[in-house]
Amino acid sequence: MKQTFDYLENVAFAATVCDKEGIVLYQNAVARQRDGAVIGKNLYNCHSPKSGEKIRMMMETGMSNSYEVIHHGKHYFVHHTPWFAEPGGELSGLIELDIEIPETHPTFNRDKE
Repeated sequence: MKQTFDYLENVAFAATVCDKEGIVLYQNAVARQRDGAVIGKNLYNCHSPKSGEKIRMMMETGMSNSYEVIHHGKHYFVHHTPWFAEPGGELSGLIELDIEIPETHPTFNRDKE
């Protein structure tokens, strides 16, 4: 018997998944609390034209995108990455992870340690 488990539902960061047309397929609890329930809605409608261009570029190229942002006084690391329904298959959409980080946090250079 195959067991399914939603590993992202109760983690301490926001996770949102869309398909290749930009339709939101999944939000975990943090994302729903932050953005409201937007499953089934098109993410292009809630982003600026500049952001929409970046999303389209990621959909076309399969590239990832990462940055830090300050929002409502909190620092976040944001990472967008493609997902694939089949290994080696066609891009199926994007996953966005928004992880709150302390204003100051250590960076470790594992190459020098």
